[in-house]
Amino acid sequence: MNFRTLLQENVTSAEELREPLHLSQEEYEAIREEITQFPMSVTKYYLSLINPDDPDDPIRKMAIPAGHVVFLDGELDTSGEHSNTKARGLQHKYAETALVLVTSECAMYCRHCFRRRLVGLENEEIAAVPREIVRYIKEHPSISNVLLSGGDSFLLDTEKIEEWLSALKELDQLDFIRFGTRSPVTFPQRILEDPGLTALLERYTDKKQIYVVTHFNHPNEITDLSAEAVHRLQRARVTVKNQTVLLKGINDDPAVLGHLLKSITSLGIVPHYIFQCRPVKGVKSRFQVPIEKGSRIVSQALAMQNGLGKSVDYTMSHVTGKIRILGTLPDGKMLFQYKQAKNPELIGKIFTREMGDETWLPDPPFEAL
Repeated sequence: MNFRTLLQENVTSAEELREPLHLSQEEYEAIREEITQFPMSVTKYYLSLINPDDPDDPIRKMAIPAGHVVFLDGELDTSGEHSNTKARGLQHKYAETALVLVTSECAMYCRHCFRRRLVGLENEEIAAVPREIVRYIKEHPSISNVLLSGGDSFLLDTEKIEEWLSALKELDQLDFIRFGTRSPVTFPQRILEDPGLTALLERYTDKKQIYVVTHFNHPNEITDLSAEAVHRLQRARVTVKNQTVLLKGINDDPAVLGHLLKSITSLGIVPHYIFQCRPVKGVKSRFQVPIEKGSRIVSQALAMQNGLGKSVDYTMSHVTGKIRILGTLPDGKMLFQYKQAKNPELIGKIFTREMGDETWLPDPPFEAL
């Protein structure tokens, strides 16, 4: 079955959730209200992972509105993506990386999404064709890799994915190409039902190394189907990496986060980042964990890991750059380091700050280095 046919079965209304989630009238009304501001779309597969008798089910929290429409503090562009846009759909924040938004589609609208300003909408931030992107990359020889994202880059038709790969493989300056996708987690059928996709990736990884960066947040997301989707990619000689977001009420427990990291490494997935949840409108009050608490959680989860699992960084994707959250010093201040920065002079710089219950750093995040 074509993956777009399957997506037509997505749950998009509160009415469709009444029976499968045993909704009370109050829950039904809360969900219906939130959908008016932040739409919902859940694959039948991901919905099937929810325990309807557990109101704190982590899968439910990531997929289903909870009536938090009143918590509208936060911003829609927390990392300065508009200011880093150099051409339609192309962001160039870090010298080495071109980030290309190739679609606004996602198989599921995650409730913690940091690009909810564009997901599921017709948007002028999306790159239409590779031509202009390729021209910009050629004009900037510092660019050594491209990240195709969105939305979910695997929600492009396979033919469109080939169009991008065909154009990018000709650029000798690129060391590799990355795809940002949550399909292995929320919609593994995209990979399992389309052998043409993995065949395409295998064919092009002979020409340019391909990475898939996916997004497992909780051990319950690792199923036979999601594991098989990952293995299909690996058999196509694609390197699969994972980015996790630290989320209140979902994985802000060392045992849960530690289990997740052990599970993904056992699948051959390389852990990449644990991201501090961004202060996005409608997300900030619901999902953010205080940074100091988050640092303790991550440290305890990493203590459960072997060498590979310990390679993950607890990081904030700040408007000024990617900032490692290193931990708390004896004087109570927290220690941070720029892993990447919009201003290259900041890369590697270390600074301290008193945090308390803060969940994000201001701009600028330090007084003096």
